Amino acid sequence: MVLITINTALTKPNGVRGIEPGHVVPPFAAPLATGSLNGNVDIATHANEGSAGKTPACAERGEGVLNMCELYQRGPVVFALFVDGGSCNAILSDMQALAPVFPEVSFAGVAIKGEQGSLRKLVRKRGLRNVQVGFDGDGRLARLYKIASCPQVTFVLPGGVVQSPALLSRPTPATLRARVSELVQAARKRGWRPRVP
Repeated sequence: MVLITINTALTKPNGVRGIEPGHVVPPFAAPLATGSLNGNVDIATHANEGSAGKTPACAERGEGVLNMCELYQRGPVVFALFVDGGSCNAILSDMQALAPVFPEVSFAGVAIKGEQGSLRKLVRKRGLRNVQVGFDGDGRLARLYKIASCPQVTFVLPGGVVQSPALLSRPTPATLRARVSELVQAARKRGWRPRVP
């Protein structure tokens, strides 16, 4: 029954394939899986947007918060949406392996639905030190990010523009590495330079 519910939540009509390249990703602020914050993902673009959030998502900063705006303001972002259960969360380990190779890129993921406690255990079990993992308990990012598969990996340029079509299944390590390299090259062509430590 749980799998049917998840499949229904993730199945989209009309060939939805994530945010189109050239479009800006929707802002959000999600509680980190390993943090102490609870509550819904904030997707507000203005103050007092009712159920979307009281504060604009881009303004929700601080410890325990995964903020998409903060990530893409720093540089390129590789972002995965996934369901906590099943095998699609293995993309997080793939991202963890690449993070030291691309230190200028932010790697992040958000679990759609599930339980924050089990997600916290998953983060610890996989040793995700270089991948921020957020929690979307009510699944609002599934619709906002036009999720079509699990995992769904989006490549975001500095400034929040989607660089290329989303990956709609777990790629091979070589494919993921090539796509991240292309993201960094595209960011550099647009004038972005990594910060010097």
